[in-house]
Amino acid sequence: MKDMRPAGRMWHLYKMGGLTPALTSMFDVQSAQQMAFIRSMLKEQRKDSLFEIPLHSMEIVVFDLETTGFSPYNGDEIISFGGVSVIGGEVQSNHTFYSMVNPKRKIPDEIVNLTGITNEMAAHAPELIGVLSDFLEFVGQRILVAHATGHDKNFLNSALWRTSKVSLSHRVLDIMMIAKWLMPKRKNLSLDSLLHAYDIPVTNRHHALDDSLMTAQLWSRFMEEIKSRNVDTLGDLYALLSHH
Repeated sequence: MKDMRPAGRMWHLYKMGGLTPALTSMFDVQSAQQMAFIRSMLKEQRKDSLFEIPLHSMEIVVFDLETTGFSPYNGDEIISFGGVSVIGGEVQSNHTFYSMVNPKRKIPDEIVNLTGITNEMAAHAPELIGVLSDFLEFVGQRILVAHATGHDKNFLNSALWRTSKVSLSHRVLDIMMIAKWLMPKRKNLSLDSLLHAYDIPVTNRHHALDDSLMTAQLWSRFMEEIKSRNVDTLGDLYALLSHH
């Protein structure tokens, strides 16, 4: 006998590959629309092969997440999203994304001190599914870039699965891995260390948008070095990074 409890019904509808009036009866209409958008966006992303894209014209979004801790599978939550568009090595500083998120849990004091996001601020922020939908709309089909991507990917995948039962299908490049390839003898590959090495001013660290903007400047510097090594396409870059 099929499970017709809300969770069982929702899973059955997901497996059928779409939203129906039954789903909108289980959630408010806006949330249902946001789920539909998220699922459609990630489905479209899987269709395209991006390896032949020339790096000099490649469109990316450099992003960062601030979170309540390190493990989305042990109760930690996203508290802010930040992102900035980059074309080739040109940072589009007038095309950015930023939003806080209501984590629906207490933010630890050390995270409040680190990020400046208080429990009062978060309590008035939009819910996760709305911000996630807006962020993916901002990203579109572009490639994602971040520093130390494991943390951000884990939280994004957890958020996507919990809200929409899908996984991230965008390609994600790790600034830290590129730095490791460009500077194989360098031991400290932290964001602060790399910013200092390239004389990029450090402003308002642990703010999702400001960290994204600084990381984007780092990407821009890296692009100059990558071009000088005759690396022309995304596929070329992936091939080189696979050995590091």
